[in-house]
Parts: sequence; structure tokens; C-alpha cells
Amino acid sequence: MKVLQVSAELFPLLKTGGLADVAGALPRALLAAGQDVRVLLPGFPAIRDGVADALHVAEMQTPWGERVGLRLGRIRAESGPDLQAYWIDAPRLYDRPGNPYEDAQRQPYADNHRRFALLGFAAARIAHGLDPAWHPQVVHAHDWHAALAPAYLAFSPRRGHPRVGSVFTVHNLAYQGLFPPWHFAELDLPDVAWGIDGLEYHGQLSFMKGGLVFADRITTVSPTYAREIQTSEQGCGLDGLLRRRAGVLGGILNGVDDQVWNPATDALLPHRFAPGQLDGKARCKAALQAELGLVQNAGAPLFIVVSRLTEQKGLHLVLGGLDALLAQGGQLALLGSGDAWLEQSFRARAAAAPGAVSVTLGYSEALAHRLFGAGDVTLVPSLFEPCGLTQMYGLRYGSLPLVHRVGGLADTVVDATLEDMADGQATGFCFDAFDAEGFARALRRAFALHRRPADWEAVRAAAMARPADWGQAAARYLETYAQALA
Repeated sequence: MKVLQVSAELFPLLKTGGLADVAGALPRALLAAGQDVRVLLPGFPAIRDGVADALHVAEMQTPWGERVGLRLGRIRAESGPDLQAYWIDAPRLYDRPGNPYEDAQRQPYADNHRRFALLGFAAARIAHGLDPAWHPQVVHAHDWHAALAPAYLAFSPRRGHPRVGSVFTVHNLAYQGLFPPWHFAELDLPDVAWGIDGLEYHGQLSFMKGGLVFADRITTVSPTYAREIQTSEQGCGLDGLLRRRAGVLGGILNGVDDQVWNPATDALLPHRFAPGQLDGKARCKAALQAELGLVQNAGAPLFIVVSRLTEQKGLHLVLGGLDALLAQGGQLALLGSGDAWLEQSFRARAAAAPGAVSVTLGYSEALAHRLFGAGDVTLVPSLFEPCGLTQMYGLRYGSLPLVHRVGGLADTVVDATLEDMADGQATGFCFDAFDAEGFARALRRAFALHRRPADWEAVRAAAMARPADWGQAAARYLETYAQALA
């Protein structure tokens, strides 16, 4: 099947979050399954520089009258076939330093509606013959940045080409791509695309709604999240629409890219290890403690955080529970950035207890790998979590996840209860009430299990053995593509 994947970022070229990991891994899994897959990306500097041998394919006029180009090259693979990649050659829109979505003051760019409308528009143009050498059968758009692709497909003339199916994946419903309504006039969509059954959302222009209304099939990144977003609590105001479209909505759990996240082969780890051969993990822990200035203590449970620092991610619970964590002999190593008050609070705690708390603001892919390699417990106490890759990396690297039981966290982590431990199913620690007490009780269970080495190692072995390959997810997506074409 010929599939065009559309996203704003893709690992390893450009990454601000889990979307990039999925956008990078799924096409390769589809290639491995024998499918004809290409990706479409904005021409951000990191993408432009990372796509090799890019050749000019075509020019097109944007809905607001600019002339831009389309290039096609390849993203080299360490193993397997290279990934064919289109990128939109529009320097005035994309050639900006730093964050692809925000300026130096961390404010969204004023023309983001154009920058990402063009991504969906270009996808529809490719589907309808912009590249005469290749025509996709299905366009798969990821998150709000690409959400107008199904709308443009629905209303663009086919010019004699066969119908192309559309699939839209919601990675996080909370980020919807909302803009003032007057920008709709710049999109060159018909008036019927506006309104309650179109892109209008409480008087604003919603890119997310475009994908939800016009896609043939809708997926989310976990089955539980697919159910949650149909409720008023998690639906972000779109639950009514999602309930109406429940017949074409489903959840497909993300996988883990084994070429990137595998402790047995991970070149970013100082020492490699595998299930049943964990000497390397102990050495990773000792090396990280030395690197971060933590007390060298193999017996101290090392809790790690790799996350955006926001209340949605439950980081205020971690901050509030830090005294109890330290009092029980634990250590904390954090990597992330986000809300200023959380950054300042964690930095103050690190300054007050430098041998027990380490805080690194920003993001480093290499340090993230070293944290998972060294950690005993991965903290992911999110208020909501569509899928979450952090806990899945923790599972793979034997850093047992401690999670709030929602979304993909509920689908991937089995609480270390006595019965699930007896059945060999337990893989981490879960709590249900999103409050300090719920988090504290899960924290106490983690410490209690750590004091029972044989049980700890049994749970760790179950966690590391949990299957999370992209092959199974790719097969589910292929079924969804066939449904979109039907």
C-alpha cells in the first residue's frame, strides 16, 4: 500500500516530544512490512539539512498566493531501506532558528496558521498528482499541525485521480491548533468547511477539528485514551463530536523503536545490558551518579524524570512528594523544561540537596538514554496521557514506571499488587487518585518492593520482557488504512 505520513517533526531530524518518535518509527515499521511509505515534513532547517539528496519535484501556489517548492530526498537508515521524504521548500515560513513552533519569547509564531495549513494543503496536492511519479492511496496525518490534510482532501478536486483515504491520529487532544476565525479566509476552503460541522470551534478556527470531522478514520495512540476523549472530563470540548464519530475512532498503542531504544545495543549508554544480564545497568547507575554529583550508593533507589515540566505531567506531585522520597533514602535525577515556577522549584531543591537531587533543564537525547539506563523508577504521574513513551522506555530499560492509571499509562503498566506479582504480570506502580496521597502511596509501594530484592528483580524482569514492537502497531495501522479506503 502507498502511504503518505504527514507530521511536523520526525526523529532523528527534529524532536520536541513523543510525536517525533512515533513519526520516525511508524514509517520504518511499515517499510519493514513491505509497504511503500513516504513522509511529508515542513522545511525546518533541521529537516532540510537532514534529508539527503533532495531534488526539486514541483512548485505550488499556497492558498494565500505564495509560490513554494516541494523537494524529495531520503532519510538514511542505519539498517534497512532509506525513508523517502518530501519537504516543503518555503524559507519565509520555515527557515527560523530554535523551536519550530515558538519565537525566542516562547510565543507561538503569528503565522502558524499558514505554516501548518500549508502542510495539510501540500499533502492533498501530492495525493492529487503534484508528484506525477508517485500517488499515495492513503494520507495519514499526525496531530493538529497536519490536521487540515483530511479537509483539503475532502474538498480539493481530484483531477482524474482515484479517491485517496485519510487517517488522522490524535497524539494529544489538549493541543488543538486554535486561531482567530478571520484566518479561515486564507485557507481557500469552501464556506461549507466552516460552521459547527466544520472547522469552527466556539467562534475560533480549529485545525484539530478539521482532522476529526473530515478524516475517514481517526486513531489515538492508546485504546484507553480513545475511550477517555469521548468523555466530558478528557474530551477538551470535543467529546460530543468524538462520540458521534465513535464508529470510525479507535486506539492503537504506540510501540518502541528497537533500533533506538534497546539497552542491549544502545550506543548512548556507557555500559549495555539485557534482561538477565544486568551488571551493565548497575555500572550505568554508578556512572550517572558520578556524572550528576549524586552520592555513590548502589542501594539508593534512583528515581528519574524525563518530561516537560507542567502540572499536566503531574510534576507538582513529584515536587510535593520529594521530601518523602529523600527521607526514605531515594535519589532524584530530572531532565526537562517547562513552567518557570516548576523549573525554579526543582532547581532550588537540587541546590539544597546536591548529593540526592539533580536537575538538568532543557533536553538532551543522550542524557535521556543514560537516565533510563541508570534509573530504578521512572516517574510518570500525568493527569492525562494519550500514550506516553517515557514509561515504555522505562519498561524496556528496567526502570520501573510509577504512573497515574490513565490513557496509555493504564494500557502499558501493571501495578505490583500481590496477585499480579504472583502471576508474573506486574511491571510497575499505579495510582488512581490524582492527588498527593495517591502519589505518596505508590511511592511507598516502590520503596517497599525495592527492599525485597528477589521480588524487585522479578518485576523488573517482567517489565523488560513486555513486548512493545512497532510491528504489531504497524499491522493495526494497515487494517485502519484499508478501512479508510473502503
